[in-house]
Amino acid sequence: MCQYPPMWRAATTPPVPECSNGFVTSATSGKDAAVPTSVYWDPQLLSYNFGDYHPMSPTRLDATMRLVQSLGLDTAENVRVTVPEVPDDSVLELVHTKKYVQSVRAVSEDPTRQIPESGLGTEDTPGYEGIHESSARLVGGSYQGAMDLLSGKAVHAVNFSGGMHHAAADRASGFCVYNDCAVAIQYLLDSGVNRVLYVDVDGHHGDGTQSIFYDDPRVMTISLHETGLALFPGSGFANEIGTGEAAGTSVNVAMPTRSDDSQWLRAFDAVVPPIAREFRPEVIVSQHGCDSHFHDELTHLRVSVDGQRQIALAMSELAAELCEGRWIATGGGGYDCHDAVPRGWAHLVGVAAGHPVAVTTPVPQDWRSYMVEKYGGNPPEIMGDEVDLWWRSWEIGYDPNDETDRSIMATRREVFPHWGLDPWYD
Repeated sequence: MCQYPPMWRAATTPPVPECSNGFVTSATSGKDAAVPTSVYWDPQLLSYNFGDYHPMSPTRLDATMRLVQSLGLDTAENVRVTVPEVPDDSVLELVHTKKYVQSVRAVSEDPTRQIPESGLGTEDTPGYEGIHESSARLVGGSYQGAMDLLSGKAVHAVNFSGGMHHAAADRASGFCVYNDCAVAIQYLLDSGVNRVLYVDVDGHHGDGTQSIFYDDPRVMTISLHETGLALFPGSGFANEIGTGEAAGTSVNVAMPTRSDDSQWLRAFDAVVPPIAREFRPEVIVSQHGCDSHFHDELTHLRVSVDGQRQIALAMSELAAELCEGRWIATGGGGYDCHDAVPRGWAHLVGVAAGHPVAVTTPVPQDWRSYMVEKYGGNPPEIMGDEVDLWWRSWEIGYDPNDETDRSIMATRREVFPHWGLDPWYD
């Protein structure tokens, strides 16, 4: 059995007021101090709404923030709740083409407008009045998170409304219009950051973010997802490693269908920490889609809330180890809107704030009452799924008869030699 220790390590503060990479350091210091954390939220985010029939319901965001508030995470001394603004088109055009942004604006003003090349107007990503403003506001949270990290206002930033990882430079896709993660990453690069690590643990491949940075050696994208042989978008295989000088900076682990906690966490442990340590990022941006959960109907995966929480803990530890804590965490997919999603992202906020919520914690009764009154159903009673969370460390050895190990090894063979690592042993 191998588990990441559920502990918190705060960012350290260099003795100089400003770092050579452009960061203004935080005033927080001390091993046990909870780092300054910004959470980006406003009820206007609920206007990102494709309609009642659509699986990406804005009620998942409402349920999440209500649970964050019921747990008292938003009022912790080190936590600041910030209203995300709608950024200018110039911000969106950091990664999106001007023509595409104009197309979204046109559909936003007239939803009957047909612009097939934009990717809007499909069953997955229909156009609606105001889609530009509501989509751009999602970007605002991640973009402001990047600005807050650079200014020293925050060390951790959480935008659970973001994580729109399918949006490409010139096209909407898979419920995603503008790619907030990519905008935040590009802003960091343009501001002098040399290396950004992007880790995506959504059940679906983070194809949009990967495509935007596929030839940029300053960005490493790692995506852990259900195999594209069984799931949209049909990409994200081990041989997608980047191009030119960026070869080895695109990392994909195509997981077997119906992978559970033990498989998911073994794959993360075998790939993400060792390659991240070689890349040496100055900031980590992560996408925490909850659709890997066993109750989610849009993937075939069987990961628990406990497993998703463990990934968040691992990300916080990597950020503390590798980049003085600097970490932007986003949401993403997740369609079990009133159970897995609010618990998963409330855990994410708790971990980022340095106040992780135990999986045995009872769900606050005021939240359960609110959910029953507004949405009906039977809300969860505890913050975990009552699972036995365990996995085998990669150091135990590679089993060629295990399909998870074969997926892991395919990724390690493709990528690890680019970083001087032995795919078998490192």
